[in-house]
Amino acid sequence: MDTPIGPLRILASQDAILCVEPANYLEKKAGQVTDQVPADRIIPNDPSGDLVKACMMKEYFAGQRQKFDLPLSPEGTSFQQKVWQQLQQIPYGETRSYQQLAEMTGDKNASRAIGLANNCNPILILIPCHRVIGADGSLTGYAAGLAAKKLLLDLEKGGTKK
Repeated sequence: MDTPIGPLRILASQDAILCVEPANYLEKKAGQVTDQVPADRIIPNDPSGDLVKACMMKEYFAGQRQKFDLPLSPEGTSFQQKVWQQLQQIPYGETRSYQQLAEMTGDKNASRAIGLANNCNPILILIPCHRVIGADGSLTGYAAGLAAKKLLLDLEKGGTKK
């Protein structure tokens, strides 16, 4: 799906969203360059297509959607799952530091581990890891890049409610 932060790959099963990532994320990690993915490509007659369409990313990027009520099934360790659950508690338009997120998970000394779990989040935007910033307010790593993170945070500060 083409978005203001670049093309995103959205993968789903019949039951849940499995992944939202930059379309060239795996290739970038491997140091390869790839062609752009066609916009809004959904495999015909694929039962997961309805769930992918339901992500309503266009509404989100238009500033008209703040919440997603979709079944999510991110794959990760129990600690990562706990962190990702806490990420979903950060309200739209707000941020938390890694330290605050560590405190939310019950271990104030886990900010490094929180950062690693945040980095492994397979479902960008729907599990809003972009809302986590440095203790000094600085933007820190993001799979789609810091410019994308800034765009998302700016969007959420000026978005309209729905």
